[in-house]
Amino acid sequence: MIEKVSAKGILHWLTLVFLLSVLVEVGWLHSLNWFDMRLGDLFHRYHATTQQPDRDIVIVDIDERSLAELAPELGRYPWPRSVHAELIEGLVGQGVKVVVFDIMFSDPDLIQQEGDHYLVETAQAHDNVFFAFQRLQGAQDSLGLDLAKYGEALGFEATGPADPDAHVSLLLPISGLALTGRIGTINFNEDSDGVGRRYDLFIDAYGWRLPSMPAKVAKLLGYRLPAAQDILLNWRGPALSYNRVSYADVFTDLGRRIPQRPQDEFRDKIVIVGSAASALHDLRATPISSRMPAVEILATAIDNLKNGNYLHDIPQGVRLVIAIVLLLVLYMLLRVGSSPLFIGIILLFLSIVMAIGGYLLLEQRRFVPLATPLVFAWLYYGASVALSYWYWQEHRSRERSVAMFQRFLDPRVVKELVDSEEPLSEGKGQSRELTVLFSDIRSFTTLSEAHTPEEVVRLLNDYFSRQVHVIFNHGGTMDKFIGDAIMAFWGAPVPDENQAVNPVRAAMAMETALMAFRREYGGEFSKLDVGIGIHSGDAVVGFIGSENRFDYTAIGDTVNLASRIEGETKGLARILVSEATRMRCGNEFDFVDHGLFSVKGRTEQVHLFEPKGKSDD
Repeated sequence: MIEKVSAKGILHWLTLVFLLSVLVEVGWLHSLNWFDMRLGDLFHRYHATTQQPDRDIVIVDIDERSLAELAPELGRYPWPRSVHAELIEGLVGQGVKVVVFDIMFSDPDLIQQEGDHYLVETAQAHDNVFFAFQRLQGAQDSLGLDLAKYGEALGFEATGPADPDAHVSLLLPISGLALTGRIGTINFNEDSDGVGRRYDLFIDAYGWRLPSMPAKVAKLLGYRLPAAQDILLNWRGPALSYNRVSYADVFTDLGRRIPQRPQDEFRDKIVIVGSAASALHDLRATPISSRMPAVEILATAIDNLKNGNYLHDIPQGVRLVIAIVLLLVLYMLLRVGSSPLFIGIILLFLSIVMAIGGYLLLEQRRFVPLATPLVFAWLYYGASVALSYWYWQEHRSRERSVAMFQRFLDPRVVKELVDSEEPLSEGKGQSRELTVLFSDIRSFTTLSEAHTPEEVVRLLNDYFSRQVHVIFNHGGTMDKFIGDAIMAFWGAPVPDENQAVNPVRAAMAMETALMAFRREYGGEFSKLDVGIGIHSGDAVVGFIGSENRFDYTAIGDTVNLASRIEGETKGLARILVSEATRMRCGNEFDFVDHGLFSVKGRTEQVHLFEPKGKSDD
């Protein structure tokens, strides 16, 4: 998938960045918790549909019908508290296990004070009735309840670091109910997104433990309490799944001389008195429903403690390990060159397997937040695919350029171009300092007339192959064949520090190749000769031509003069170079000075030299 060494280097850094990001996210930031919570909600919502609530937990519901039917007799809600006292007596009379009020009795009833007295007397007479209170968040605790003075009487527990001077703001039931000690918090424990997924077992207030309602009930009934401060709720069905009875039906039946409802209806039941009526606004957002009655949440927490089926959090380290393993698996697939499609399929498969595994763990009451590892894995996959695509585009562009240059360059030079990180200019003409070489076969027309066209082509191809091989061996760029002539240059597309020396050496090697060719073919070919002209200077080089046909070539006065110099070799020397080339060669060769010559197209004469091998002296 990623072919270039540099791309692999970036992949290493990309992987390292993602691994460090996972460590920071899981250890400190928790910015992806929203995804974990939402994916977990999806699991919980589906899992809840397969669960059944405890049938021994019954909700006496102050529903819309109760509010309407009891209004003529009791008036608008809240009703006189004597009504709830009568309910307690009726339930206790049936042998109820406990009665839990998910209702706040925080303010005295100043109009019907006897109702408060009746409720307090009834509550004090029965030790299985519980009342709710709340920890007020954001209030001024310094003006609140003196915990050292009243905490023990209210059933609060002081731990080792408890502050003896602590005060806390609480919304307690009226004093007679609070002093029974059978009170518990019903605070809604919501996460950062406003959704409730947990229930407190206690609230810590300056080292004092304020027990929650489910914990208080569980302690009385002998249920095992975990040591944690809260529990992750295991939802037992969709909203409104618990057995419920309309408050109006129960209260009305208690007033009949001959009851119509079973007299053991609530025997050994945990009865929770609360409201699902939307008019009373006691609805909360949970994974199951955005408008779930708070009494159902309380019932779920008591159910979980009763049956020990609350969920257990998997340690954060497990989520970290899952994320790291996923990233490393993807990294190894990228390293071995797997295609993006294949890796995407593998990642999709792993995502599905993880989702199924997460759900199966939920069946075992274990919750694993999987969204964070999956988000990192997919982001890493996306980043690597983008990196791969970018390098593929770059590589394809380079291959396109190299395909063009392969016609003009030695394959070894082409490989250097592929391996290098230097940009390749494809279509833009550039002004470069070049050394241009022209080579032309002498009397080729006469030789060709004595042979068939097929023989001429075969011989010419053999000759050109030998000479082009020499040019490539000396780092030259093959420009074109012009009939029986060759044009080559040095200095582009790959810069050449010895761009004057190398073409002169190539010319001498071409002379040697010519001699070998003459010896091999003999006959009239033994007289075959060439002329080679070389000149150094500025020229424009690039891909030049039409949209349908173009070549990598050099144009300009430097090219023209090299061609003219080649023309001056006739009867003078096989190889001639200009003074510009002579100067750039320094002391690499000995040169024979042939003087000044007038060439076509130039007003100034040209000083020409014949290169010779360096003498030993």
